[in-house]
Amino acid sequence: MATEAPVTSSPTPGLTRFNAADDQSAEAALHEVCASTTWVERLLAGRPYADAAALFTASDAAMAELTADDLAEAMAGHPPIGRPKPGDPTSAREQRGMAGASEELKAEMLELNLAYQDRFGHVFLICATGLTAEQMRDAVRARIDNTPERERENVRTELVKINRIRLTRLAEGA
Repeated sequence: MATEAPVTSSPTPGLTRFNAADDQSAEAALHEVCASTTWVERLLAGRPYADAAALFTASDAAMAELTADDLAEAMAGHPPIGRPKPGDPTSAREQRGMAGASEELKAEMLELNLAYQDRFGHVFLICATGLTAEQMRDAVRARIDNTPERERENVRTELVKINRIRLTRLAEGA
C-alpha cells in the first residue's frame, strides 16, 4: 500500500529539530505535510519519534483512521494536477511531470480534473512525484469510473505516499 521510504536507525537532524520544537512550530510543520487536523493532532501526540520509521508508522496509522471528513480536509490542501499553488515550491516539485506537457495534454488534464471533481466533489489526488504527465492522465482516466468508496480508499493510499515523501524531507531537514 505505502511506498517504502528510507529508514534511519537514529534521528536525523530534521527529526531531532521536529521532536524538540514547541507544539505550535511542530504543528505548523505537520500542516505543511498534510492538511488534516486529525492527522496532525495524532502525530503531535506521538512525539518524540525515535527515527523516521517510527514517524512513518505513526503517519500510516493516523491516515488509516481518518474519516471521510478528515480525508476531505486533507485533500483540500492539494491543488489540482497541472495547477500547482503559485509560489509553493512543494506543489511545483511534486507536479514537475506536468511542466513539460504539451498544451493539448494540459487542456486534457484540465478537462479530466473538472470531470473528476464533478463526479467525486474533490480534486483528483495522486502522488505525482516522479510521474509523467501521461501517467497522471492515464491514472485519472482509470480512476474516474470508480465508486466513491473505492476512490476514497485510492485517495487514502495516495495521501500515505505523499505524506511519506514530505515526512522524509521534514526528517532530513530538507
